[in-house]
Amino acid sequence: MNDMRVGGLASGMNTDEIIDKLMKAERIPLDKMEQDKKWMTWQRDSYRDVNKQLLELDNMMLDMKLERTYNTKTTSSPSSAISATATASAGNGNYNVQVKELASAAYNLSETSLSNDPNDKIDPTKPLSSQAGKFANAIETGTITIETYGEDGPTSLNVDVTMDKSLNDILGEINDSDVGVRAFYDQSADKVMIERTETGNFNTDDSRFLGAEIGFNGSTAGFLSNTLGLKNGDNSSGTWKLNEKGGTDATFVYNHDLEIKTHDNHYSINGVDFQFNSVMDSPVNVNVSNDVDAAVDSITKFVDKYNKIIEDLNGKIDEKRYRDYQPLTDKQKEDMEDKEIELWNDKAKSGLLKSDGVIRNGLFEMRQNWYGKVETGGEYTQLSQIGIETSANYLDKGKLLINEEDLREALRNDPDAVHKLFASDGEGANQQGIVRKLEESIATTMKNIEQKAGKASSTEETYMLGRQLKDMDDRIDQFEDRLTDIEDRYWSQFGAMEKAIQKLNSQSSYLMQNFSQ
Repeated sequence: MNDMRVGGLASGMNTDEIIDKLMKAERIPLDKMEQDKKWMTWQRDSYRDVNKQLLELDNMMLDMKLERTYNTKTTSSPSSAISATATASAGNGNYNVQVKELASAAYNLSETSLSNDPNDKIDPTKPLSSQAGKFANAIETGTITIETYGEDGPTSLNVDVTMDKSLNDILGEINDSDVGVRAFYDQSADKVMIERTETGNFNTDDSRFLGAEIGFNGSTAGFLSNTLGLKNGDNSSGTWKLNEKGGTDATFVYNHDLEIKTHDNHYSINGVDFQFNSVMDSPVNVNVSNDVDAAVDSITKFVDKYNKIIEDLNGKIDEKRYRDYQPLTDKQKEDMEDKEIELWNDKAKSGLLKSDGVIRNGLFEMRQNWYGKVETGGEYTQLSQIGIETSANYLDKGKLLINEEDLREALRNDPDAVHKLFASDGEGANQQGIVRKLEESIATTMKNIEQKAGKASSTEETYMLGRQLKDMDDRIDQFEDRLTDIEDRYWSQFGAMEKAIQKLNSQSSYLMQNFSQ
């Protein structure tokens, strides 16, 4: 427990002020440690900002390794009846196409109205038992069987029809199944429609439900055929005819002579995906060509990002350090305006990474990656051949310049060689593309920076600056304990002095009183 602190009652001295000044002197080493800690924290954060920038460049390199970045295709069609998209592997040129027939989904509709009275129509939400008198036809219960067709053959569905279910309940079970059918009752038309969810003619066997895509008959689906009036076939003329509509394949003619059928309204040829929108009276030429603009844009954005990063990093290692501007302590900030603090910190934070060896080595390696030859097997093996060169101005410190005209010409002439120049992943001499080399250099630099500054998820023990910060915290804690002891000692000493003076004053008063008597 501390002695009682007496504030100059006997001596008349301003003990608080005296001890406060003494403690300011004692705190000087602590202030220096806190400033060093602040500096290391700023430095750690600055290192992490560098890694954040390098990661952004690394993420951009994912696209720079893809063939489509350099060999993007553009398509054009003179008719709205057909459109097309092309992959990077698509051959350039004209594709002659004429759409003869569109693919359609099969559907079937009730032949007559379901309700007995058009003014008192059935309620599809209520149980069939309460609707018996409202249906024009008798309600047939039991299990109905529906069969549909697809690429993998027929698929069957069984639905139990009971009087406690509503029409919507039964149609809902059909819709929720995996047979690829949707069914609904339209109250205005007073009919049920059942239709396939995909286009195409899959059932090519006329002996199976007359070739219907949605197969059922009276013996296995009386509720559909008799109650709802959905008929697969009509034999009124003495010959069975299919009632179902739609269910057709798309038919188109390619290059004047080759007729092709497809279940969908799109088809891929040689890397070009055609979308059929309507039937055509005559063929058209769909043109496929290289989209040089897109490739130039991607390469330019990547080079601009690289230039921005090396400019920033060179700025960090060349930034002047102002040693007279140390980080401000909390007590120093108390006597300053916000603007003064901001201006001071700008100076104090300058030069955090000045002459840093890890960043300097990383920049050197990244610059080297752009030089040298890459075996592409094509027309272009060096960056300068496609219009990208290092700036001759030494102040640019390795920035790249793009001659857009030369780059466009290279992309038109041999986009595959340009792609390999950037992204070739060979392992032999001169077999690795520029982006692959950059990836390795960036990965090494980021790893070295993490060893010094860690990352947001790192614990202090796992990186160099973290260990130093932890050690600094321990030293600060120890010194603060020491300051507490020193302040207690000062108060004890001044307290003893005050008591001595008070005792002396009492003795003096006693003597004066006795002498006066």
